[in-house]
Amino acid sequence: MVLSLYPMLRQVLFAKIHRAVVTDSNPDYMGSVTIDPVLLEATGMVVNEKILVADCETGARFETYVLGGERGSGSVVVNGAAAHLTEIGHHILIMSFADMTPEEMATHRPCVAICDDRNGIAELLRYDPAPAEVARVSGSG
Repeated sequence: MVLSLYPMLRQVLFAKIHRAVVTDSNPDYMGSVTIDPVLLEATGMVVNEKILVADCETGARFETYVLGGERGSGSVVVNGAAAHLTEIGHHILIMSFADMTPEEMATHRPCVAICDDRNGIAELLRYDPAPAEVARVSGSG
């Protein structure tokens, strides 16, 4: 029997900005989504963090990274090639993920900011952690 020196990690939801409204798009910019720092701070997301974005109207999904916008502006600007995958006024989900051990998964509660129509925070909540018995299943049978 071989024991691993490193624990198994799983990618799990770290935080989500739910139903943000795309306020602008800039296909000529090099990439990223520019986000009001108020939303970033509320969820724990940080500048340069990798994110997965899903457009609620079209179903399009794309990966990019976070840039900080103007504080209090409500800005959510999709830049670069991804600007062709959404439109101004569309609602998007912005999700970040983290690699966690089963023990970390059992206590981690992803932070979710639900946006109003101006990208203010209508509600801030935390999802329940993965059940400890499920998080510890190794899949090795």
